[in-house]
Amino acid sequence: MCVGLDTDITKIPTHLLSTEDPVFEFNKAIIDATHDQAVAYKINTAFYEAQGIQGWVSLQKTLEYIPEGIFTIADAKRGDIGNTSEQYARTFFHTYPFDSVTVAPYMGEDSVKPFLKFEDKWSIVLGLTSNAGSADFQLQSSGGELMYQRVLRTVASWGTPGNIMFVIGATRKEQLQEVRAMLPEHFFLVPGVGAQGGDVHTVCQSAFTKDAGLLINVSRGIIFAGNDEHFAEKANEEAINYQKQMEIFF
Repeated sequence: MCVGLDTDITKIPTHLLSTEDPVFEFNKAIIDATHDQAVAYKINTAFYEAQGIQGWVSLQKTLEYIPEGIFTIADAKRGDIGNTSEQYARTFFHTYPFDSVTVAPYMGEDSVKPFLKFEDKWSIVLGLTSNAGSADFQLQSSGGELMYQRVLRTVASWGTPGNIMFVIGATRKEQLQEVRAMLPEHFFLVPGVGAQGGDVHTVCQSAFTKDAGLLINVSRGIIFAGNDEHFAEKANEEAINYQKQMEIFF
């Protein structure tokens, strides 16, 4: 399980708002409550960037607080011309030493390659996403195949299963088995479980293998399970619940 730290300051318990760094205090409590169930944490950078300098401070403190050995994801969805992507890669692999970063492949190979140059780091490329608007492009025909199929096949050729993962939305139930057949050796980051309507059983049954597994992300369903002084306890309960749903597939 991957816990998404999409920490919206307008949704955290009000008693934390009087602290010096409410976002970090919230994240710290969530990490303390869930790290025994989580193999990864995904920090959605938009919720931190929106807070300006203080947001970046909260992000750095959160990243440093995550226990050693737990996989870290910068959910930044970057992708630009080569020299700009080089700076994005340096941002999230050097300045902020994440293990991985989400990458948008729309601008092509030269926008993704700079991320792949960092050893022991992962690029998690947007493949088939959960949002309704994904149908505008991803499900359109392109050269005899759907656009997302072309993206997955092409991007996979730029790297290896050892440095590329793909974002595959949990709500895309009808495509999960097909995508797994296309990419039998790659790991998938699977958002969309919980608040967006995806379910653990369908995802695991369709795409989990013993050699190339899944990082099933749950964000709001865990971190905002409670909204009072007991919010961390509620997060722990939900994390345990999701983990138990996954255990039967291990």
